[in-house]
Amino acid sequence: MRISRIETFLVPPRWLFVRVETDSGIVGWGEPVVEGRSETVRTAVEQLSELLIGADPLRIEDLWQVMTKGSFYRGGAILASAVAGLDQALWDIHGKSLGVPVHQLLGGHVRDRIRMYGWIGGDEPAEIADAVEAQMAVGLTAVKMNASGRMSPLGSVAEIDEVVERVAAAREVLGPHRDVAVDFHGRFTLANTRRVAPLLEPLRPLFLEEPTVPENSHLIGGLTRSTSIPIATGERLYNRQEFLPVLQAGIAVAQPDLSHAGGITEVRKIASLAEIYDVQLAPHCPLGPLALAACLQVGFATTNFLIQEQSIGIHYNQGAEVLDYVLDKTPLKFVNGSVERLTAPGLGIEIDEAAVRRVDKAGHAWRSPIWRHDDGSYAEW
Repeated sequence: MRISRIETFLVPPRWLFVRVETDSGIVGWGEPVVEGRSETVRTAVEQLSELLIGADPLRIEDLWQVMTKGSFYRGGAILASAVAGLDQALWDIHGKSLGVPVHQLLGGHVRDRIRMYGWIGGDEPAEIADAVEAQMAVGLTAVKMNASGRMSPLGSVAEIDEVVERVAAAREVLGPHRDVAVDFHGRFTLANTRRVAPLLEPLRPLFLEEPTVPENSHLIGGLTRSTSIPIATGERLYNRQEFLPVLQAGIAVAQPDLSHAGGITEVRKIASLAEIYDVQLAPHCPLGPLALAACLQVGFATTNFLIQEQSIGIHYNQGAEVLDYVLDKTPLKFVNGSVERLTAPGLGIEIDEAAVRRVDKAGHAWRSPIWRHDDGSYAEW
């Protein structure tokens, strides 16, 4: 069996899919995307395809090594994401060729279901409460929320109080048996994080996510030592080498993205490294169905797996939803706040190829917003 064709599709609202075809007729799908840079990743996939056409798709580790280390310049979000989507597609092919789900190829399942969480928004406590209730209504037992929008370098009393009020509103609805995670999104300076974290401790968040931008990961050790709240990070870290310092600094939750951090092949290695540091895995995934399916396949076979993010209903998804491009939505439905073990071959979902080809004709041009403070200076997004 050899790889015969590789195609990419710009899929609204902000995704990129890749289709890898073999001469035996088996097709694998993946999701190589950097949000807001889909066209750039598309070009990277096309260049990497030169290395894959004619190759044996079952030699996944060898092809991963060639794609990541076969040129003098390596790494970065664009290349790692292009590799990630192609890697997902190769695992999809391998599973389909043997008639088994990917998690069986990873050593077999260690759990029967994976707990899911959903994103909530809203600037006012009343809006937060309504959003939490909506997620509970679909059966979820955990949510994640942004701590704030734009945040001053040294937050005012009002800005700090508003963060606490928002999380408190979520906790009041959730009660003691459900969870809320709080995403700082890299928008806080170290000083702001140190001020806010102690105030949130009585509300017992599941974790505080990305309390500093990834280029300041050397500061995380001071945060992990200064608060009892578990610290999570990793959506903008792309390999084991980048995760090692934050693991050594004492984070509690590693959050690699299956569409950014080298795909299934690399994230499994990140999970194994994290286990050495008693750190749980909770993959970042505000993306489409292929990224979600890849996350779940890893989760079913990974002992130190905590919880899975998903973006059904997220505010980014305007004009299309996660399940719009899946022929059978049943495998990804929530059952008591979880997704049951996927049993179909490969990634475990079937893409509606006709729909994907149709929307690719129009494509999309989603871009990250640019934020500025009141004085006109750039604000972290």
